[in-house]
Parts: sequence; structure tokens; C-alpha cells
Amino acid sequence: KLLVAMLVGGFPWLHPKNDNADCDMLVYIGVNPMVSHGHNTGMFNPAGPIRAMAKRGEVWTIDPLATETAKFSTRHIQPYPGKDYAILAWLVREIIDNGPVTPAQPIQGLDELRAALNGFDLATAARIAGLPEQDLLDLLAAVRRKGGVVVETGTGVTMSKSANVTQWLAWVLMILTGRMNRKGGAWFHPGFITQYDSFELPVLDNPFTPGAPTMPEVSGIFGDWPCAALPGEIDAGNIRGLMNFGGAILRSFPDANVLAPRLAELELNVTLEIIANETTALSTHVLPTKDQVERPDIAFWDTLSGSLSMLHTPALLKPQGERRSAWWVIAEIMRRLDLPLPDYVPNSDLDEGADDAMLAALMPGARASYEEVSETGAVVLPLDVPGKWVDDHVARMGGWKLAPPSLVAFWQELRAEDEAALDRPRPLCFISRRQRRKLNAALSFLGSPADIILHPSDAQANGIVHGDPVRVSTTRGEIILTANVSDTIRPGVASIPHGHEAANVNLLTSVENVDRMTGMVLYTGIPINVAPAHA
Repeated sequence: KLLVAMLVGGFPWLHPKNDNADCDMLVYIGVNPMVSHGHNTGMFNPAGPIRAMAKRGEVWTIDPLATETAKFSTRHIQPYPGKDYAILAWLVREIIDNGPVTPAQPIQGLDELRAALNGFDLATAARIAGLPEQDLLDLLAAVRRKGGVVVETGTGVTMSKSANVTQWLAWVLMILTGRMNRKGGAWFHPGFITQYDSFELPVLDNPFTPGAPTMPEVSGIFGDWPCAALPGEIDAGNIRGLMNFGGAILRSFPDANVLAPRLAELELNVTLEIIANETTALSTHVLPTKDQVERPDIAFWDTLSGSLSMLHTPALLKPQGERRSAWWVIAEIMRRLDLPLPDYVPNSDLDEGADDAMLAALMPGARASYEEVSETGAVVLPLDVPGKWVDDHVARMGGWKLAPPSLVAFWQELRAEDEAALDRPRPLCFISRRQRRKLNAALSFLGSPADIILHPSDAQANGIVHGDPVRVSTTRGEIILTANVSDTIRPGVASIPHGHEAANVNLLTSVENVDRMTGMVLYTGIPINVAPAHA
């Protein structure tokens, strides 16, 4: 998303967010806000807004699985994983040729985009996506009926091979139909702590930096390297020490088969954590820090929030055991290394008000002071839509860039590859899934099962019975899951939840299977073999 924001919009923190109060045509692609509603689709009560939008207009869900969100939608279509881009490419071509083309801001590159999409017809798009042609025709009719569309994507898109093209075309659809930065369409968060509408945004349209020495073919982004490079960098001796601020690395980084032995080789492997797990077991040092109810805090969302707001929670309990503030642990390490510290950092987190002082130091230019936010618990401010600051920025850069060369080239590569493979059989592949009673690696105690959702035809073909243990394998490794045989998923696709310790999906992923433009590891559309565990 950051990549497309820069290449199309010229600024990395432009993230379009649906106007839930007035939107009448919304398409969710690879996102399930009924469960995963704490990110760009941030909603405190997702069922209410989704129901209201479906009643007021139309809500379409595009996902191989009939998710909780699909149940609240006007229409649900189930493409093959990673092929959503074909739906959008055909829609964009149809919109360009026959409307509605009603952009709210200047645009550039329309002729180049038209040429890139030339000849991509309905039959080809439907075959690549694995959908009936009528599904695509109905979606186009809905967009034209409403005069425009808002598209929200999630990790079902961003963790797929076609992520960059799908996200790009989602932006293009919103731009061409006049839904960007307009009421009833998509709005842009002006920031609460950093006020992006208070200064002239720079045009930043080249995020690429050199990749990691052991993975030079994969671009860095703003100097960051992909997490997939970590095992290779450790093995090469380029990284000898690691500080992990509470992350469940083995459950969130790819290829645990390769990563775990590399972590064990580190000279220094420091984890800030209070719960013993597979990551702490490999750490040279484990430093306990205050948890969420033992410290005051402000919302880390800011521009991911669904409103122009800031929340505050006070500490509810005294820290247990030897737990200290994470900022103090970091500051103390810096002091002992004779590294300079900002003047506002207190000497000790044991000093009265030290945690509050650190939070206040984060908000010198915020829309409300830390004192105001902490006194009320929440500050919610009115939001201007359209945001003049966005329109001004787009005008300065000469208009939205509809056809960035790197994305056009990626589209042409995907198109050629998938058109060449149209007559080949498709393997069974898996998509990742977040569970309602589990948050990534956390909340395992609530009992969400480590299961695999399989279509009845795929289960029968592989001799699998509902409720039985299933051995799932890739070229990288294998895990055991419980069979959940259900027609809620399309044939040829399996759904596996992430964040489980024993049935760790990262035993199936690969450090070699990453997006070369962003370094994003592929977690969806990965071929698998399944068999009864007792076989």
C-alpha cells in the first residue's frame, strides 16, 4: 500500500479510507473487517456500518472464502487466490472505454494505461480469476449504477503475488470514478500527531533503495530490508545482534525452518517479553516490560484510525515482578553504550509521571495536547472531506499518476504468465486467515483451533474426513491441522489461520518466495499437498 501511495499519489502516507457514513458502493477484496477491523478498515462495531452500507447501496466481497464479512454483503464472489487483479484490470479497461470517467482531481498517464490494458477481454479476465463471466458483468453494472466505487483491500491482497497490481488498479478505479477524496468515497487521514494538512506535502514517488547484501534482487523500501532477508544476513555475519520488541518472530517471519537455527546462532538475541514462547527460548536475554494495563498509553493508530481522533488509557495495575517501561530499557542500554539521548527522556521510569512525560514528548505538534487527551480519554475532531490538502498535493504533482512504469511492467508480466497458463491445471493452494478469537500470535488461550478449511470435493479427492488431523506440506516443511470440511470455500483453495505455535504456518512459507518490489513474503496462493495425518 505504501508503494502504490508513492507511485500513484506521490506521498507514502496517503491511505484512502472508506467513508462509512455515506458510501453506497463498496468492494472488499481479500479483507475481512468483521474480524480484522483494527487496521485501515478500522471500525469499532463493523457489523453496523457494513449493514448500513449494504442497505443504503451495495457491498461486494471478493474472497475465495465466505468470510464473516461476506455474510453481511450484498454479493460475494470467489476468485482463485491472487487473481483479483484480473477482475480489476477488466473493470478499469471497461470504465476507460465506456465510462464513467469522472475524476475529481487531475490525472496523468491515461493513454499509457489504456494501451497497457488493450485487448484484455471479459473471457480472459474471467478465466484467470476462475469466475463466471456474469460475476464480472454484474460488478461492472453495479459500479455504473452507482456512478463510482470504493475499494478496500487487505492481507488477502497484499500478501499475494499480484499485490502491487491489485492495489494499483484499486486506486485507479477510485480515481477514475471520482471517489478519491470525496464524500461518499475515500478520504485521507490528515494525521492527529503529525498534521499533514499543515504543510505542503513533498512529492515522494521513488521509494526504492538498495536491498540487503544477501538479497540484492529484492528492493529495499526507504532503507528498510525485507524480513525474509534476516536468516541470510545472520548466516553471512552481517547481523550479529538482534533486539526484538515483543514480536513473535517465528510466527510472523517466513520460513521458520531456516530462521530458527539462524536466531540460535546470534551472539546477542534480546527479546522484550513477559510470556515464555518459542522466540524467548532462542533468546540470549529476555527483558520483562510493562504490559498494556500496567502503563498509560495513547492510540498508536493515528492515520490508521477511522476518525480524526486520539485515545488515551491510564495504567490500571502496578507493574508485576521486575517489569519496567520499554522506553527505559532502551534508554538505559543507550546510556551504557554512551549513545546520546534526547533531553526529554527521564532518568528513570520509576519517577512519578515519567511514562506520561514520554507520551507527552510524542505530541508537541499534535491537534490536542497530551494533557487534553489524558484528561478526557478521547479527543475526536471534525474531519473535512474533501481535504483541500490532498487536492492541492495532487495538483502540484500534475495529477494522479495512473500508469507508473514499474507497475505497468509488473502487470504485463503477470498478464503474460497467467494467459500462458490458462489451459494448465491449478494446484490446491492455501490462503491465510485471521480468526475471530485470536489476534496474530496472541490470545491462544481463547481456544481458536488450528484448522484447515477444505472444500468437500478437495477433501474427498485426498481421503480427508471432517474433524480428522491433516498433514499439510509445501517444499519448505509441514504442519498438522484439523480438517474443517466446508462448502464456504471455493474448490482448489484451503484456508489456514496464522499465529499458532505448533501448527505454525511459517513452516510452510519461504524466504525465497517474496515480492521483488517490496520484499513482502507471499502468504496466499501458495501450493500445498494435503493428506490424512495417519497415512
